[in-house]
Amino acid sequence: MVIRAEDGFPLAAQVSGLDDGPLLLLLSGQANSHDWWTGLREAFEGDFRVVTFDFRGTGGSRGPVGEWTTAGFADDAAAVLREIGAGAPASVYGTSMGGRVAQFLAARHPDLVERLVLACTSPGGPHAVERTAEVRRKLADDGLRGQTLRELFYTDGWTGTSHLFGDPTMTLDESRGHLRASNRHDAWDVLPLIQAPTLVLHGSDDLMVPTANAPLLARRIPGASLHLHHGGRHGFFDEFEGEIAPVLDSFLTS
Repeated sequence: MVIRAEDGFPLAAQVSGLDDGPLLLLLSGQANSHDWWTGLREAFEGDFRVVTFDFRGTGGSRGPVGEWTTAGFADDAAAVLREIGAGAPASVYGTSMGGRVAQFLAARHPDLVERLVLACTSPGGPHAVERTAEVRRKLADDGLRGQTLRELFYTDGWTGTSHLFGDPTMTLDESRGHLRASNRHDAWDVLPLIQAPTLVLHGSDDLMVPTANAPLLARRIPGASLHLHHGGRHGFFDEFEGEIAPVLDSFLTS
């Protein structure tokens, strides 16, 4: 379905799972559409009405490229939830940049967020722990980028197919718009405003978004709990889905 944001921008949204189940909003990473959740959303469909949407500039959400921000993407997420859930609160599971969006969604629209999961993400701004110069250099090298993403997201033992490496239909301007939004993220001042019970998840070996950001979030958000997956990298929630599932199930359904 297509939902109009407050400024009229068309947002492509997808719904699966239980017709009358509790809402679960899944938020994908930077420069990715809802395809990020391929092979992952199915695990939630027996208990939830699962909602995703394509961030501006990805998938079916296309239009003018503006000064996009994670706070603006959060307002888009709120519009989607209000349209699909008629204002009912949802559990929200945000990963990577989606976790940054989820921070603002929970802080700015507390009536829409019942529970919050923040995975492999950071508070942004001067308080965040940034990736090293070496990692940034490799990501900026077109010849190394593919292999670098593979190494940052997954361990050497992973042999699967990934849906986490970006939406290939994005233009250069759209990709740059996402990069600016993610790089300029700073939710530090609003994190204490989050009222929803919060679970912070992270891989212990994440170099893409360094693991040190996880305890920063957990300490800054009132009452938040922290779970580190030993040996996990940036895509730990995908590679180790079977081990993460009980942690998510316990938190989301308790």
